[in-house]
Formats: sequence, C-alpha cells, structure tokens
Amino acid sequence: MARQARAEITRDSVLAGAADVFLRLGYANASLSEIIAQSNVTKGALYFHFGSKEELARAVVDQGQERLVSACQGFFDPRVPALEACIGITYVVADLTMNDPMVGAMLKLTHQIGDYKGAGGDNIAKTWGETYHLLSERAIAQGDLNPDLDSDVIGMLLQEIVAGVHITAVGTDSIDQMAVRMERMWYFLLPSIVPPEKVGYFREFAARRLRRYVP
Repeated sequence: MARQARAEITRDSVLAGAADVFLRLGYANASLSEIIAQSNVTKGALYFHFGSKEELARAVVDQGQERLVSACQGFFDPRVPALEACIGITYVVADLTMNDPMVGAMLKLTHQIGDYKGAGGDNIAKTWGETYHLLSERAIAQGDLNPDLDSDVIGMLLQEIVAGVHITAVGTDSIDQMAVRMERMWYFLLPSIVPPEKVGYFREFAARRLRRYVP
C-alpha cells in the first residue's frame, strides 16, 4: 500500500509539472527533460507512468477535464435555470484558465494536440458542445431563450464562442482578461437569443458573475 501511495504521489507530481511546462511552453516546445526537472522526479519515474510526451499530455487533458467538470457540478443541477447555468459555466472556464494550471493546460493542449481527446478517447470539445446543447434545450423550454431557436445551433454557438475567447486570450497573452471578455460576449449575444423583456435580467446576471472574479 505504501508503494502504491508513493507511485500515486509521483504520478501526481509528474502531471502537475507537465501542466506547468505545457502551459508555459506549449505542446510543441515542451520537452520531457523540462517536465522531469519541473516535476522533480527521475527519468525512470516519469517513464514508469507515461510512455511518451503525447501520453502525458493526454493524461493532463483528462485531469484538467475532471477538475473543470467538478467545478461546474452545481450548474448541472436541474433546479438551476439552464441559461444561468450556461453563463455560470463560461465564467468557471475563465476562472480556472486563469487560476488552475491543470485546467489551463488542458484547454491549451486540446487545441494544440489537434483532436481534442484525452487518454480515454473522449472528445472534450464534443462533450462540452453536447452540454451546451442540453442546457440550451432546457432554456428554450423554460422560456429564457427565444422559442424559435434551434438548441443544436445555440449549443454549438456557445461552444464556439467560449473556445474562441480562450484561443484569443492565449494567442494575445491576455488570459487575465478572460472573465471580462466573457461578460462582454454575453452583453452583446444576449439580445440575439433572449426574449426582449429578459435581456436586462440576464445582462445583470452576467455582470454579477463577473464581479465574483474581478473585484
């Protein structure tokens, strides 16, 4: 049991070190030697758990996805209005991108590896697209989205916009602006998808969420 516990600690150290290196250097420029140094483990210890840089990167993707899903768990409660859940999730994405290297690395790696898959083979982009689709479907039924909207289209649109905000923030070295940009995105998007009498409420809801992350 003690040996197993040490192995788990070592694996966690490698994942944490890898997340830091991938986040700082990107997938192409990250080297296993740099990850070994950052993790403070031996080469043998790293290869005991991970056979290649790609295998390690996909494990970081899985770990980051687990953390993001866990942080969003409260929004999956059916008692939470679905559009409020959509808005809330986008701010959690922004917050963890700024403050959790594992999630930040996961999001960066999904774009850079190219197929958006972790070690388990799940497509992260597809998973979140389906989540936004289901929430959009509920929001239409709840009267918070215009009734003539297609939940498939809106779900995909939300996934595309959130991914775009992240890619732009990474590409312009402005991760610290992600939450502010999410609020701006919602301010301009809401009038196109929400009944006119509800636009003010949801704009204020998005602004209140922003104040949780930006004093």
